[in-house]
Amino acid sequence: MQPKSVNMCDLERYKIDLKGLTDEVTNFEWELDKSFFDALDQTEVESGALHVSLSIRKASGFFELLFHTVGSIDITCDRCLDLMEQPIETDNRLVVKLGSNDSEDDDTVTVDENEGILDTAWFIYEFIALAIPIQHVHATGKCNPAMTKALEELSADRSGDEESNQTVDPRWSKLAELKLKN
Repeated sequence: MQPKSVNMCDLERYKIDLKGLTDEVTNFEWELDKSFFDALDQTEVESGALHVSLSIRKASGFFELLFHTVGSIDITCDRCLDLMEQPIETDNRLVVKLGSNDSEDDDTVTVDENEGILDTAWFIYEFIALAIPIQHVHATGKCNPAMTKALEELSADRSGDEESNQTVDPRWSKLAELKLKN
């Protein structure tokens, strides 16, 4: 048996025994940090500081899970490639039922009724990943200055090369003339 690393996150605490829940609403709360993201071994999110609240309502034949996640993650800036802090706030709903085997369909997850254990860690990660904007860049003026300068130089070089080496199709030159008149 290998000793556990002090920094290693115990993902077992994100597993919920659905069969052991009462008919009342059950609440869970977790604080996520770098160890959570390291344990999942994913590349998109490096680390973060997030609070997750989970409310589970047991109904006849299914469980309704309501997740609320708020905090920030550290993610690579698309422009300068430095880490940046990205605020995250998301509310998600998941319906879980017990069945003959594990499966996922749209917004319904089926958990093997013989086990009755739902691992919420991956769902939490997916909800966070889905809340990340498509483009994530530092606020104006916050990018790495050296990288910004290099990008500007490369951009200027490319645009100068393209203009001098390209011949303009006569059809496009007529459109350009119309654009200049306006």
